[in-house]
Amino acid sequence: MLRLPEYRYHRPTRIAEVQALLAEHGAEARVVAGGTDLIPNMKHRLFEPAHLIGLSAVEELRGVTVDDDVLDIGAATTLDELGRNAEVRRHAPALAEAARHVAGPQIRNRGTIGGNLCLDTRCTYYNQTEFWRTALGFCLKKDGDTCHVTRVGKKCVAAHSADTPPVLMVLDAEVDGVGPSGPWTHAVKDLFVADGIHNTRLEAGDVVTRIRVPISAARRCVYRKLRQRQAVDFPLLTVAVAATRVDGGWSDLRGVVTGLGSRPRWISGWDRIFEGGPLDDEGIDELAQRAWAQCHPLENMIVDPEWRRAMVPVEVTRALKELRAREG
Repeated sequence: MLRLPEYRYHRPTRIAEVQALLAEHGAEARVVAGGTDLIPNMKHRLFEPAHLIGLSAVEELRGVTVDDDVLDIGAATTLDELGRNAEVRRHAPALAEAARHVAGPQIRNRGTIGGNLCLDTRCTYYNQTEFWRTALGFCLKKDGDTCHVTRVGKKCVAAHSADTPPVLMVLDAEVDGVGPSGPWTHAVKDLFVADGIHNTRLEAGDVVTRIRVPISAARRCVYRKLRQRQAVDFPLLTVAVAATRVDGGWSDLRGVVTGLGSRPRWISGWDRIFEGGPLDDEGIDELAQRAWAQCHPLENMIVDPEWRRAMVPVEVTRALKELRAREG
């Protein structure tokens, strides 16, 4: 049995109390919402905080509202609530679908949209018990000086494996939060960095409070997920594509893939291939090949990286054809 390290649990009811506790305990504290990722990592001794600051009782971090053509989502809203919410399903159905694809119902009942946005990167050599990691030798992400994937110690390549960020990125969502310097806002597309150890711009003491998604009646988005089983598993690849419906076709086509590297990856060059208009089969094939050319997954998951790369154009093609089918 894997046991948790000793810690003290705090249950604040206001975000100001959360900030005060983080300021008091510093590096010895971590915030926890659903805990579906943090608690297993603590059992593996990847994190051993002396203080856990719970967010589940902070009501100002929950709920979904529509305000001035913006879908406003509290960071502590559970993934189950997000997937079932009528406003989310109406205005951002791909986001609701992504939430419903996270793990299984028990996880979705506890896990939150803020936690999914801030999900720690994963790797075959990192997400293991302390006994396992001791036997192999610690990795660059935790207590070691070498990456077991690249065989050098320069950069961690643990993979980003969250379901909702790709959709939030193509929909131009923003994330609000508070920190030691006061309130802050990041575009979700600018939130992530190429560092497997710490792949976001969040700093010590930062707490995500809201996610805001612009509402557009003409905007369409499609989400697809590749995994070993049709339930429970983390993604081997996710694809999110979005475009704006116009007379005669589409404009502002964009795509994001993730599950391959340390951050979600924008597919570049699509604006040169597709300048607007109808999406035909020839154009879709060219867009899919452009995505394939940019994606080079590593052996940071147990599934063959070449197969994962081969599935990039397959899933991108399926996503674009599904987008085309939503012309109405």
